[in-house]
This record gives sequence, structure tokens and C-alpha cells, in this order.
Amino acid sequence: MIIIWSKENCPNCEKAIQLAKQYDIMYEVRKIGDGWMKEQLLEQVPTARSVPQIVDTDTNTVIGGLNDIRGYLRSD
Repeated sequence: MIIIWSKENCPNCEKAIQLAKQYDIMYEVRKIGDGWMKEQLLEQVPTARSVPQIVDTDTNTVIGGLNDIRGYLRSD
């Protein structure tokens, strides 16, 4: 399962969600400002400077942003 940290009106966040659906990956969206705070994102991904930020919960690995998830999915 992956966690996709996102925010409102974020096209790259939507693309990351679509990729998760396309590859049939279980995911949870944590939208900043909608029940989640930026501080919670930074607790999990201290180096985050933008969204989306994607985390693999099975391995507790920070995948990164949209381009990173694309590479990650190709390597599987």
C-alpha cells in the first residue's frame, strides 16, 4: 500500500492517484487541509518541499513525487 500526500487543486497529485489506480495499487490519499496538516507530512517525509509525496507503507520507504513513482512502478 502507498500513501499519497496531496493538496487541493494539484494536477500532479491527481496523476499520482491515477497511476495507483492504473497499476491496481492500494493507496490512501492524505490531503493537506482536509483532515491532515503539513506538519504531519513533514513528520513522515522531512525533506518534502512539494506534493505529491508518496510513501510505500509496506517497506516504510519514501518514494518521492510524481516522477519518482513513475520510475518506481517501472522497476517493479
